[in-house]
Amino acid sequence: MTNTLKFLRTFTLDEFKEWKGILQIRIIRNEQTGKYFFGYGDKAGAVTSKYPAEPLDHPVVSEVISEESGEQFLLLHNAGDNPQFTTVATL
Repeated sequence: MTNTLKFLRTFTLDEFKEWKGILQIRIIRNEQTGKYFFGYGDKAGAVTSKYPAEPLDHPVVSEVISEESGEQFLLLHNAGDNPQFTTVATL
């Protein structure tokens, strides 16, 4: 079963920090599950499942919704790492 995400809006890290009134984002690893998430203030969001195999070279934060479960959450991922779009050229 694949979980299709609908991207609602995307923020640069600076835009996200300003929106949430925070100074930093922490990437945290759950030692029990091995999964990564990001912390900001006293809240958390998901980190792309491609991390750490693919480094976050161009990180952005997107508001996404799971089309299967209806769950809405924040996702830290690389810019352009959106299944709705395919990069065909970089100029």
